[in-house]
Amino acid sequence: MTEKRIDLLNLDTHELTGLIASWNEPVYRVRQLQRWLYRELADDFDAMSNLPTTLRTRLKEETTLGSLRLVAAQNSADGLTRKALFQMADGQTVETVLMRYLDAPGSPEDSSDPPNVARRTVCLSTQVGCPVGCPFCETGQAGYIRNLTLGEIVAQVLYFARVEKRAGYEMPLTNIVIMGMGEPFMKFNVTWRAIEAFTDPARLGMGARRITVSTSGYVDGIYQLIQKHSQVNLAVSLHAPDDKLRDVLVPVNRKYPLRELMNACHAYVQATHRRLTFEYALMDGINDSPQQARGVAELLAGLLCHVNLIPLNPTSESPYQRTPYARVQEFQRILNNAKIPTTLRVEKGIEIAAGCGQLRQKITQHNSQMAALPLATSVGQ
Repeated sequence: MTEKRIDLLNLDTHELTGLIASWNEPVYRVRQLQRWLYRELADDFDAMSNLPTTLRTRLKEETTLGSLRLVAAQNSADGLTRKALFQMADGQTVETVLMRYLDAPGSPEDSSDPPNVARRTVCLSTQVGCPVGCPFCETGQAGYIRNLTLGEIVAQVLYFARVEKRAGYEMPLTNIVIMGMGEPFMKFNVTWRAIEAFTDPARLGMGARRITVSTSGYVDGIYQLIQKHSQVNLAVSLHAPDDKLRDVLVPVNRKYPLRELMNACHAYVQATHRRLTFEYALMDGINDSPQQARGVAELLAGLLCHVNLIPLNPTSESPYQRTPYARVQEFQRILNNAKIPTTLRVEKGIEIAAGCGQLRQKITQHNSQMAALPLATSVGQ
C-alpha cells in the first residue's frame, strides 16, 4: 500500500525544517520552499526553479501542495464576489468566499493594482458543517461532520491568493476573515496555527490587524486568544440581547450565557485595546424590535465596540426572514442615539448563495436529486 503523502501546508516552520533535515537537505531549503508556497504561490513543484531536481522529484513523490479540489464556483453579477466549493481527500466539501471592495469615492488608489478595488478579503471555513446549530444558518442546519486540518484551512487562502495574483494584484489579498463554515474556537489550536501561518513573515506575512476571527460565543476561546497577546480582531455573533432568545438563536449560549460572554468581551478589550465587533443578523419579527435594540444598547454600554447589522441572508429551509429595511434603519438609529457605533453590512453575493453553507447545500441537494433519478435518465436528455 502506498504511504499517504505529506501535505506541506500542514507543516509549520519547525515541522518543515524537521522534514527537510530528515532528507539530509540544507536548512536554507526551508526558506526557499516557503517562499515558493506562500509568496510565489506556486501550485506545481516543477515551478520551484531554484530547488535541485532531486529534491523536486522527492517532493512530488512524497508530499502535496494542499488537498483541496475545486468542484464548484460562482461569481456575482458585479464580479466583486466569488464563492468556491472545495472537495477534500475524504470527499467532504467546504466553502470559501472572496470579497472585493471598491475604493470609496475620492480615495487614493494603489497604482500597482488594477483600478477601483481597495480590499480583497477571503472568508474561510474551519469545519465541515458546524456544531453550534443556529437555526437561521444553512451550515448549522446541515449539521457537523469534522474539523478541518491546518493545511485545509491554509489552502483556501492560497487558492484565492493565486486567483488575485493572476488578476494582476501586486498584493493579492489584503484581509482574512475566519467567518465561514464552523466555529473557529471549538478547536482553538488549529485556528491559532492557521493565524500563525498567515502572520508569519516567512510564510504569508499578513499583519495581525488585517485578520478577524469570529466566534458564536465560545468564551474559553476568547480567553485563549487574549493569552496569545495578539492584535487579531475579534467578532462575536450576538443576534439577541437576552439569554432566553439567544438560547434559541445561538445555542452555545446555553453553555456560555451572556453574562459570561460579556465578561470575556470586556477582558479582550482591556487586554488588547482593540475595538470588538458584534455581528447582529436582523430577522423579521424575531430580534428586530425597538425594545430589543434598546436591550442591545444597554448590554454593550461602556464597551469599546461597534455593531455590524446584517439583514438576514435567508436560507432554503429556515422560517426566518430578513427584517424590512425601514425597521433596520430604526434599529440602527436607536443604537446610534445610544452612542453605540454601527455599520450596516454591505450585502455581497446574495445571488450566488454566498451565505455560509448555501452553495454546499445547493450542490448536495442537486447531487442527491441526480442520484435519485432512474438509471435511464441523464443530464441533457
